[in-house]
Amino acid sequence: MSSSSVTKATLGRVPHYLKFLKELPDDGFEYISATHIARELELGEVQVRKDLNAISGAGKPKLGYVTEELIQKLEDCLGCNRMTSAVLVGAGKLGKALLDYSGFEKFGVKIIAAFDSNETVLSLSGKVEILPISQFEQFCKEHNVKLGIITVGEGSAQTVCEQMVSSGIEAIWNFAPCKLKVPKGTLVQNENLALSLAHLNNQLSNSN
Repeated sequence: MSSSSVTKATLGRVPHYLKFLKELPDDGFEYISATHIARELELGEVQVRKDLNAISGAGKPKLGYVTEELIQKLEDCLGCNRMTSAVLVGAGKLGKALLDYSGFEKFGVKIIAAFDSNETVLSLSGKVEILPISQFEQFCKEHNVKLGIITVGEGSAQTVCEQMVSSGIEAIWNFAPCKLKVPKGTLVQNENLALSLAHLNNQLSNSN
């Protein structure tokens, strides 16, 4: 499986497939078909088959997939066996909401620390420590952090981005409403919440 062959939409369905397979009885399910999974999860059979083929290849004719092997492939796809450490910069309302979210580890990502320049939000207690931004570079290098999350305002985002790159971070999840300038080889995923909401509102208007 090539990671580039798995779309964002497919990745979003993988946890549902995995949960279903892990809850199957121990006996009687050595093999599982895409048809069975689609029926039980109330999904389209063509879509399920396409998802599983992208992750695990085609199943065996008239048998389907070896259940244990499929579970392993789905876990590998999510990165369950290779947890990636991430850090977050910007511990405001959005940043703290992301810190409180418990679902990232299902996708193989664990936020191990947050950073902020505002001393009033610093905290060494709670689920994730919030540290001063002055400790950012040393922390990232000591913990070999490769993934960073930006939840600061537009005016500070590029500066934070450059700090992440200089600290060895290779992939950035950006929530600031701006385009970041990064060196070749650095991955950036932009999330524009206002644009997503506007898109949803536009779809709602068109459906009425």
